[in-house]
Amino acid sequence: MEFAMGNGTHQAKIELIARNIRNFPDFPVKGIQFKDVCPVLKEPSALSAVVDLFEEHTRQTFPQVDIIAGIEARGFFFGPLLAQRLGVGFVPIRKKGKLPGPTASLSYTIEYGEDVVEIQEDAVTAGQKVILIDDLLATGGTMQASCKLLEKYEAEVLGCFVIIKLKDLKGEEKLHNYKVFSLLQY
Repeated sequence: MEFAMGNGTHQAKIELIARNIRNFPDFPVKGIQFKDVCPVLKEPSALSAVVDLFEEHTRQTFPQVDIIAGIEARGFFFGPLLAQRLGVGFVPIRKKGKLPGPTASLSYTIEYGEDVVEIQEDAVTAGQKVILIDDLLATGGTMQASCKLLEKYEAEVLGCFVIIKLKDLKGEEKLHNYKVFSLLQY
């Protein structure tokens, strides 16, 4: 799902966010145009715009949400802010070995090998309705693995929110069972 830009206020927020995305050509390797969201974090009005738009979409589309889950690391920037606005909890999904206590993990294939995501065993419970958040959707592997990890505990993934979707990398194809919401598409 792409953001409907009918309202001028929404359009202004989208443009503000887009102005604060920085491009780094050939990073981390030659041929990649890296989209950096760090300037959004530095600009209070752009950060508010992201959370405003995520909040508005959640309230309109998923008013029954119980918890926000954020993917390491940039999902940790936006997820807790959205959770606070909605009055729900936040849980982190991290790389292997970063969470204390009993955890559940899921391995998945990435472009150059394999990676693992983990969640604490008591982070979600059966039947909880979850929104998953990250900064960017590229090939979709991490987001898909995170959805599966949440579903391992019988949580219901309502949607996957990102600031940026890289359309050419077709990550949304891996997420065909989920509703993907992005603010910007490149």
